Amino acid sequence: MSVVTVELDRELVGLLYPVYGRPEDKLKEYLVLELYRRREISSGKAAELLSMERFEFVRYASRMGVPFFDMDQRELQEEVARARGAV
Repeated sequence: MSVVTVELDRELVGLLYPVYGRPEDKLKEYLVLELYRRREISSGKAAELLSMERFEFVRYASRMGVPFFDMDQRELQEEVARARGAV
């Protein structure tokens, strides 16, 4: 495992610490969630990085506002058509 040191403003650390405990743990969660939201990592990889089961991560991400399914109407219709064998 690599270690990266990041300097944060004292005020920001103060906002994270009382609410979340260890700021480094919360920052790791935020980073993993953002990578997942941007589709740069899978839900399985995100879960692994946060030491969670995959569906536990999917539920957690959903509670944090990151949906598991992120499709517009056209994409959803194409997926339904593929599933029915029409495309």
